[in-house]
Amino acid sequence: MGSGALFFALQPKRAFLSDKNLELIDTYNEVRDNPDAVIETLSSLKNTEHNYYAVRESVPVNKAAKAARMIYLSTLSFNGIHRVNLNGRFNVPYGYKRHVRPCQPDRIRTASALLRRATITCEDFQSAIAGAKSGDLVYFDPPYTTAHTNNGFVKYNARIFTWDDQKRLSHTAHDLKRRGCQVYISNADHSSIRALYKDFHVRTIERHSVIAASAEHRRRITECLFHS
Repeated sequence: MGSGALFFALQPKRAFLSDKNLELIDTYNEVRDNPDAVIETLSSLKNTEHNYYAVRESVPVNKAAKAARMIYLSTLSFNGIHRVNLNGRFNVPYGYKRHVRPCQPDRIRTASALLRRATITCEDFQSAIAGAKSGDLVYFDPPYTTAHTNNGFVKYNARIFTWDDQKRLSHTAHDLKRRGCQVYISNADHSSIRALYKDFHVRTIERHSVIAASAEHRRRITECLFHS
């Protein structure tokens, strides 16, 4: 579960959301500030294979259209994957979920109301948690480790979250723990990652991998949830 999904599930009275994906953060901001504009644009986008690829290739100018495109593609893409190529272009194929409505106005308005409770930023995780204090719950959901090749996230995320970033995240998590925060980190189930959090509690979670395009590579995998 990503940090955004956790926020919408828990619906806290106050929250701080941060991500390095500017397109995601801009979408949150636009849904929060201009839900009706997002709904109007999104409702004009039809769920067909032809329209999906047309939207995927489009480069919207205004903020509402950009947010609508993000929601549309994330909703209808193969297995709900959000992935970009080395040029930063979304490249996930159509998921053939023809029964799905890309625009659900009630959900967008509910999300808008919830997002008004949150401070939303696009920044590095170390600066994002600078104001965390004792008793705060902090959840990190980083891209998988690049120290090994046993998971499908490596080729997609090696350029945006390195092994040095993984070690830096571990140091940050330990610092937050010393400051009295409740810290949770989702990550790969691998000895290199377990070593970084050896003094944290760990829960092993099994799930079905959906990242691979080929069915033979989509299998049951384990992940770790570390917590202080």
